[in-house]
Amino acid sequence: MKKVLVLEDESSIRSFIVINLRRAGYEVVEAESGEEALEKLKLHSDVRVALLDIMLPGIDGFEVCRRIRATNASIGIIMLTARSQEMDKVTGLMTGADDYVTKPFSPAELTARVDALMRRSGGAAVEAGEINQPPFLLNTRNRTLEKNGQRIKLTQVEYAIMKMFMENPGKALSREEILDMVWGHDYFGELKIVDVNIRRLRLKIEDNATNPTYITTIWGFGYKWGL
Repeated sequence: MKKVLVLEDESSIRSFIVINLRRAGYEVVEAESGEEALEKLKLHSDVRVALLDIMLPGIDGFEVCRRIRATNASIGIIMLTARSQEMDKVTGLMTGADDYVTKPFSPAELTARVDALMRRSGGAAVEAGEINQPPFLLNTRNRTLEKNGQRIKLTQVEYAIMKMFMENPGKALSREEILDMVWGHDYFGELKIVDVNIRRLRLKIEDNATNPTYITTIWGFGYKWGL
C-alpha cells in the first residue's frame, strides 16, 4: 500500500495536498500537529513517505523529523516550507529530511517528489546482494551501510547516493547526473539539494569531513567517489 502521512496545521492546505495525493492513488494519513503526527505514525507503521510542515505550534516540523529519524531511517521525509530562505531548507535536510517543497507548489510537483521517494522506500524491488569497497559494505537487501563493522544509519537519499557512488568508483559525476540518477528525471528541484545531501553524507562516513577521503569535490562540475 502506498501510504503517506501529511502533517499540516492549515486545513485548506492540508485538504489540497490530501485531495491530490488521493487522486494520484495514495492512501493518506492526516495530522494537524507534531504531537498528532508522531502518534499517527505509531498506529500506521506502514507509512512510507511523510510530508512535514516546518512551521507548527508546539513540536515543529524539524523536531518531528528528528524524532522520526531517531528510530526510522527508511521512511521518506519531505519538508514543507512557506519561506524560501536557504537556511530553512538546509536545516530541514541536515535534520534528516530527504527533500523539501516550497509553498505554493503544484500538484504535479508534489506528486513527482512523493513518487521519487516512494520508489526508494520499497515501491521498486530491492536488489539482492552487497557492494563491498573496504572499509565500506553496502547491504542492498536491507539498505544498510557498515564501516569497519560499525553500522551507519542512512536516509533513503543517502543510501541512493552511496549506491550510485560505490557502483561508479573513480568516475566524476556532475550534479545534473547525480540529480537524475538519484532523484529521477521527473524531479523539479534545485541542484543545491545534491550539495546539501552530500555534505550531510560526508559528516556520517568521513573521518574528517572537511578533508574528505571518499567523496571528493570536482570544482565547478560535481563529485567523485574514490578510495
